[in-house]
Amino acid sequence: MFAAAAILIVLGIGFGLLRREQFSIRWLLVGAGLAFLNDCALTNGYGVLPDMFRGSGWNWQGKLLALALTLAVASHPAFGWRRSGLTLVQNMAGWKVTYAVAAIVCLVFIGFAISMPNEPLDHQTLAFQLTMPGLEEEPFYRGILLLAFNEALRGRIRMLGIELGWGALLSCVAFGLGHAFDYSHGAWSFDPMTMALTALPAFILVWLRERTGSLVLPVLLHNFGNSIFLVL
Repeated sequence: MFAAAAILIVLGIGFGLLRREQFSIRWLLVGAGLAFLNDCALTNGYGVLPDMFRGSGWNWQGKLLALALTLAVASHPAFGWRRSGLTLVQNMAGWKVTYAVAAIVCLVFIGFAISMPNEPLDHQTLAFQLTMPGLEEEPFYRGILLLAFNEALRGRIRMLGIELGWGALLSCVAFGLGHAFDYSHGAWSFDPMTMALTALPAFILVWLRERTGSLVLPVLLHNFGNSIFLVL
């Protein structure tokens, strides 16, 4: 996790130097710190806390702890629930394009699910995939982490109907690293395919979050993508 945080800091500084007057190192460090705390929660304090769901096969406790931490951070005045995307209110400007993109994403997921072998299905697996991935990861990666990186890198360009900055890209990199980058048994590992298959969809979810001003669509699409492979 220290290595992943270091990568985010180095990339963030690199992006920030492109527009120094719109760069905040303090917010960049806040973002890297949030990534570290999120990982700490997901791993139950790196194994310090007893797992009350031991034997379930899924990390219910880690996900719930991480979600609680995210909501606590979003409650801080420097963040705020609305600014973090934790709102049901949707920006309906250009809603036809927004929902068309969401529908296309669903069709792509369905196509992959039909063409690939089904994963083993049981009630707990389905319950976990229908809830935890989107409910925990979206408020963090497309919520408070995106906000912190957007504050760190304030430069924006108009792209695909919304204002996007380097912070959006950095949050996608963080999401990809969380799935593709690892250190275990004394060795580093990095899977470029996993990085691409997570970072690229993350960009679509960032686009939807920024376009609607809410995490509702990203949460629904995330959980749909995780669970559809179990039922088709």
